[in-house]
This record gives sequence, C-alpha cells and structure tokens, in this order.
Amino acid sequence: MNNLIPRLTKTALALATGLLLCPGVRGERSDSQLWLPSENCGCKVEYKGSLPEAKKACEILQASAPDEYFTRVRLEQKRDRKIPSESYKVKADSASRTITVTSPSGRGLLYGALSLYRPQSCRDREDKPVHNLRILNHWDNMDRTVERGYAGKSIWDWKSQIADSMKSVYEKYALANAIAGINGTVLNNVNASPDMLRSEVVREVAKVADILRPYGIKVYLSVNFASPMALGGLSTADPLSSEVSGWWKKKVEEIYREIPDFGGFLVKANSEGQPGPCDFGRSHAEGANMLARVLKPHNGIVMWRAFVYSPSDADRAKQAYVEFKPLDGQFDDNVLVQVKNGPVDFQPREPYSPLFAGMKATPLLAELQITQEYLGHSNHLAYLAPMWEEFFEEAPRSGIKGVAGVANVGDSDNFTGHPLAQANWYAFGRMAWNPELSPETILDEWIYQTQWLNPDADQQKTLVKMMAGSREHVVDYMMPMGLHHLFAFGHHYGPEPWCDVAGARADWLPKYYHRADKEGIGFDRTEKSGSGATCQYPESDRSRFEHFSTCPEKYLLWFHHVGWDSKLPSGETVWQALNRHYDSGVEGVAEMRGMWQDMKGSVEPEIYSDIDSRLLTQHKDAIWWRDACLEYFGNISGKEAERLPMHRLEDMMKVKLNIDNFTNPSAELLDTKR
Repeated sequence: MNNLIPRLTKTALALATGLLLCPGVRGERSDSQLWLPSENCGCKVEYKGSLPEAKKACEILQASAPDEYFTRVRLEQKRDRKIPSESYKVKADSASRTITVTSPSGRGLLYGALSLYRPQSCRDREDKPVHNLRILNHWDNMDRTVERGYAGKSIWDWKSQIADSMKSVYEKYALANAIAGINGTVLNNVNASPDMLRSEVVREVAKVADILRPYGIKVYLSVNFASPMALGGLSTADPLSSEVSGWWKKKVEEIYREIPDFGGFLVKANSEGQPGPCDFGRSHAEGANMLARVLKPHNGIVMWRAFVYSPSDADRAKQAYVEFKPLDGQFDDNVLVQVKNGPVDFQPREPYSPLFAGMKATPLLAELQITQEYLGHSNHLAYLAPMWEEFFEEAPRSGIKGVAGVANVGDSDNFTGHPLAQANWYAFGRMAWNPELSPETILDEWIYQTQWLNPDADQQKTLVKMMAGSREHVVDYMMPMGLHHLFAFGHHYGPEPWCDVAGARADWLPKYYHRADKEGIGFDRTEKSGSGATCQYPESDRSRFEHFSTCPEKYLLWFHHVGWDSKLPSGETVWQALNRHYDSGVEGVAEMRGMWQDMKGSVEPEIYSDIDSRLLTQHKDAIWWRDACLEYFGNISGKEAERLPMHRLEDMMKVKLNIDNFTNPSAELLDTKR
C-alpha cells in the first residue's frame, strides 16, 4: 500500500489532463516539468496551523495525491528542540488510510509531505538532514548571461520588474528545489557586480524572496568586496575602516528591511581579479569577520570562498591550503569557509581538497559544481552523483556544515539544456541532505518522480545503469589516471593538451599539469621529489599518495611523474593503461547510445531525439578526446597508440571553436570544426 499509483497511470494523468502543479505554457515539452508531481484528484489534508511552508504543502497535496490507497494526510507541528528543526516523521495508519507527518517546523512539514511522492515512501519512517545548509550558487550576471552556464540565459532579470509569466517559472524552480531538499539559493555570480546591491535591485530580489519563501528557500547574494567604493564613493574598502564597516551596516539594514529572512553573503575575494581584503593588507579572516559582524544581529551568515591561487606556491593545488590553513580558528562563528571539493577546479576527477582535513576549527561548506564546466557542458551525459559519493567517502566530513552547488539552471525549456542533466540538480539536493544515499537510489527516486520518463522495469534498470556509469566514461575519455586540466583555453570545451597562449599564466595551461616529456607524464607532488602537496593530507592519505606502489591508479598522475614504461600493479605499463582507459571511455559512450535505443517508447519522440543527438555528439567528442590525447602524448613519448586514430594530430591542433564562457557549442559547429 505504498505509492500504489502505477507509473503509467501517473504519467497518463498528466498527459491526459495537461495539468501539472506548476503548469507550463501550452505546447511546452514535458521535460519542462522537471520532477514535479502531476495534478490528479488530490487527497484530503488536515492542518490547523499557519506556517507558510506547511500551507504550501497542503496546496500541493490537495492538488496531487501521493498515493492511491492513503486518502488523507495530516500535518502536525510538534515542537522539540532536541531534534533538528527540518526533521520529520511519517506515520502510516492503514486502518484509517491516513498518513501523519510531524515536524518541529514548517520546513520539516513541507519536506515530509513532499517525500511522500518518492517510491515506497508511504510507510512509517523518519528523516533529518545531515547538513543544515543546502544551497544553490547561481553564477548569473546582471546582463542575464550565466558564467559556465549551458542552459540559456539566467532566469533572473534584475533590470525589469518581475512579470507574471516569470512567477510561474520561479514557483516551478522553488518546488523542484524543495522536493530535492535544497533550502537556499545565491542568486548572482561570485564574480559579483556591485550593482546587485543597488536599492532598486534589492527591491526586485525581495520579490523573488517572497515567491521562494513558502517553499522553504532563503535567498543570499554574492557581493563585491569593493562595493563601498563603487556604490558609496569611499576611497577604500579596508575592512578595518569604521567608515567601510559603517557603509556595510547601513546596506545590510536596508536589505533586511526588504527581506527579513535574508540568508547572508557569498564572497569571492582576492581571486581571479576580484577585490578583497588582501588589497588593503588585511587577511581573509579580517575581511570575512567585518561582514559577519554587520550580518550577525540579523542572523545572517558569510560564506567566504577558499578558491584562491595567487602565485604564492609553485603548485596551484597547494595554494588554497597555504593561504587558508594558517587562518583556521580566526573566523567568527557565523562565517563558513566555502571549499571546492578538489584542490584545483572542478576537474572530472580530483582527490579531495586537504582543507577539509586541515581546517579543524572552522566550519566549512563543500562546494560542488552541478553545471558541467569541465565535463562536456550540456552536450555530454555525466551523472555526477558518483563523483560526489567519491568525495563524501574520501574527505573528512566532521567540519562540513553545509553543501553548495554551482547551478546548471537557465531559461531553456527544460531548465538544464540536456534533459538528463536534471538528475544532477536533483541529486545535488538529495546528497546535500544525506551523503549516504547511493547514486542508484537517487536515480530511482528521480525517474519515479519525473513525469516525462515512463520506463518499464527493464528499461529503468537500463537507464540507471547507463546514467550511473556515465561520469566514469567521461573521466576515461578525457583525463584518466589523475590527468587534469587538458581542456581548450577559456571556454574549456574539447581537448587541447598542447595549448600554449602567449602571456597566459602557466597554471592556466595544460602543460603545467600534465608535464609530459620524453621520459614520462604526470605532476610530481610528492614530498620526496616534487611539490610536497602530499604533505597537506593526513598521514594515512599522505603515505598512500606519496608512494607509487600505493597511490590509487585513479590519482597516479595527479601525484606522480612516472615513466611511460613504468609497470603498474596490473602488469600494464603506464602507456598501455592510458590506452586502455581512453578506449574504454569511447566504448562506454557507444554502449550508452545502444542503451538509449532501448528507451524508445518510454519518452516522447522530441525528447528522445534530443538525447539521442546529444549522445551522438558525445560519442564523436569522446573519439576526438582520445585521439587528441593519445596522439599528442604519443608524439612526445615516441609511442604509438594501440588503436588507429580517426583524426590527425596536426588537424586537431588547428581546431578553434571561438565560443565564450556562456555557450554550449552546437552539434553543427562541432561537426565543422573537429
């Protein structure tokens, strides 16, 4: 008697009535509805309180019954300071056909109610989030471009008043986040324009906050540290200046008058040209604490990014640790240092950042990237939950108090460009709530709730297998065995291990990372003969990474420069293993294309063809990647690839896509270039 509405019936209801909880424009593709419940006869709901999130839960339940057997849902607030406020309990009474959801808070009641739409969920159980902060980071600019966004323009338009048509989009966005368990959103790019703090923009932000609030979502803003100079006319942004802190105090008070539950600020400082406290001889801690103190009376927080790579060390992978580890314990209690999952920059595979082990006295936010800056944009299928599972399994987690995800959301019909990339958005929320959930379990949930997917049991197994293995295929055909940053300059699409740009910093170029020469390949980060990055890790990991014989193959070329003919424990040489991985990646994409053929009939034709076309592009790109890397490294080493290439090295070295950082290259462009 758990979620007995058959999958076909749920989809048929949506298609037959044309109704969904957040209806779209007539003629929209069905993937625009994300994983939202479809409207049906609804169920009876009992709730006697006035909490806005609980009232929103009532609206949703009354429009869409989560189960065919249980006809009544009762929501009850039970205050209990001993348990997390967002936790909830579900009690199923078969005799009265009633589900009772209890929680200390409105958010908890909302999460409990929305959890009923997952498979096998109408039963006695309880749940609570592992992390209190589960926040999307939008890298959206005021001109509506989205840095590293591949799904159209920003859904936010701060230069005009919010139209009624956009309100329905924001409600759809909010409900999708709430179902996934996301409770916050940073609305603008970390490379922030000071103009986001102008009064007229703050008033528009308040309107968005009003729409998101009943769904349990707080809004946050990225701020430019030099805003007092740009907007206030001050001569300095020195965080120890009373004039500067006074300007921020007034601005924060203005924001909270408009948005009483405003979450706080995200700050990128002294990184990639952004201003920060170091410009005035102050530390990151002094800059963060100044902002934290003006936010604290309002219960606001500061999320201070640790993504820095000033040339303070010869190894970029060490620089965040070098800069932030000495500041451990110096941040105020409402500051969280936001640390990327790996020590470089969202590569398809990285070891965890050593800051997660090193900053023991500072609360941390783990920053993940949902958008696929380095994983084929929205052309490639790369289900990222296995990447995040790997991170949560390997990184020390005691200091992680929240999780931030760089969003893959835009104004495309389906929000994410690639229809199957919706799963990454959903998976981020679910793993931020509970990192112990398996990627396969999350896929089963997402498929069950996604109305535009209607697989039978065998097709669902095929789809789960296809998606769960996709990220590993991407790693194999792009950068296996710990290779990293072999991408084209600037836009990061396609292979360019030979890249050399006049005037560019060395650590922006692939040769800095792969260090391939006649003798071997890889970045020596050992204590014995290299940069010493291994020493930033706890002893158990340091000793494992330090030695060739114990370093996991997946990180070998991250930590070691090894000979082409060096023998691995498998008996293969390094060159043979590279060939195997690159071939395996290409073969994996070919297999995914075959698996997708088995999905015919379970997806409407337009969406099926869209995904099929993207998989074809991915397959061509995978061959391009394999040929580019093996031919280039083969040319350096004097080795021959084990498979005849489809492309000539000299032709591949001439490829220039001429796209910007906001563009997903079309299949037509790629077919004319590669």
